Amino acid sequence: MQKQEQAAYDVLVRGTGAVGLCTALALSRQGLRVALLGALAEPAEGDVRAYALNAASVQLLQTLRVWDALPADARTAVHEMHVQGDAPGAAIDFSAWQQALPELAWIVDTAELERALRAAVRFAPHITPVAAEVPAALQVLAEGKASAARAALGVKMPRQLYGQRAIAARLLSDRPHAGLARQWFRSPDVLALLPMDRPLLEGRTGHGLALVWSLPDALSDAHMALDDAAFTTLLNDATAGAAGTLQLAGPRAQWPLMLAQAEQFSGPGWVLVGDAAHVVHPLAGQGLNLGLGDVLALAEVLAAREAWRPLGDERLLARYARARLGPVRAMAQVTDGLLHLFASEQPALKLLRNQGLTLANRLTPLKRLLTGRALGA
Repeated sequence: MQKQEQAAYDVLVRGTGAVGLCTALALSRQGLRVALLGALAEPAEGDVRAYALNAASVQLLQTLRVWDALPADARTAVHEMHVQGDAPGAAIDFSAWQQALPELAWIVDTAELERALRAAVRFAPHITPVAAEVPAALQVLAEGKASAARAALGVKMPRQLYGQRAIAARLLSDRPHAGLARQWFRSPDVLALLPMDRPLLEGRTGHGLALVWSLPDALSDAHMALDDAAFTTLLNDATAGAAGTLQLAGPRAQWPLMLAQAEQFSGPGWVLVGDAAHVVHPLAGQGLNLGLGDVLALAEVLAAREAWRPLGDERLLARYARARLGPVRAMAQVTDGLLHLFASEQPALKLLRNQGLTLANRLTPLKRLLTGRALGA
């Protein structure tokens, strides 16, 4: 009887966030028996977060038959992006049309994506939600950056705190977004306005946007302490009317920002995915894309394994770790480098970064390369 229990599941997935749910769905499609450990409750009301998804992430969600289950207004295409530096004329523009692409990215309502993933899991024949740990050949740790199971394995995850926090909110504008995402790189903040068509909170209608505003801790706390009217005034001053006159359409949320990477991504019988393996600054909007890249790589490695090799084989799982180490390190270096470059008040660096934006805007091949990297090409 005990042997039958141990053989009941091939994979135990710890964590029911977007990455954990996608992992369970992707592996179950291979016929693997997946146990999913974690609550499957509906998302909390008033979640103002939004994900920026690249083409590779969208393709994965299409394969999992989740993308088309999203309400049409819960996903908004980004056709253009304008990145503004902190000097007049210092900017770079990206266009889907110039890149011969249908869109540069998609902005997706976090709550609706997680709701669609939960629904897909409930109907998946090879996934069983469990309330406690069960034996399995492979454990996938997708519990987030504070993963208790990772700590129990003795795997360290050094963190570099940025001394910054991100403020997220949903906004209304008096002007249509026209599929244009805007971002301001300045010292000491990074501000992004993302097109978001999802019906806004409090029953309001209008031209929607999602805000992600990264600020030093003390300044972020001060902004969060303001009443809605004062915060809106500050936000309109910061954007100078570039996206129209803005107003809040619901509550604000805040969280600390860091750079972190686990010392190991895999070991005998276990792998780390998503925030349990790595965390980057949100200025490039690549956090979930990296996590879904983990899912895709793990699924490919397991699907290609030799028939005689068990799922928990350390050498097999090392293939996954090698496949992910390069992309994760590269994205960490890009986001960390950009943050420090634009946070500096040194006149020479300020001149360099603004001239760099202007130069890059004139070099179409360079912009095409940057776009391809961001899209996961």
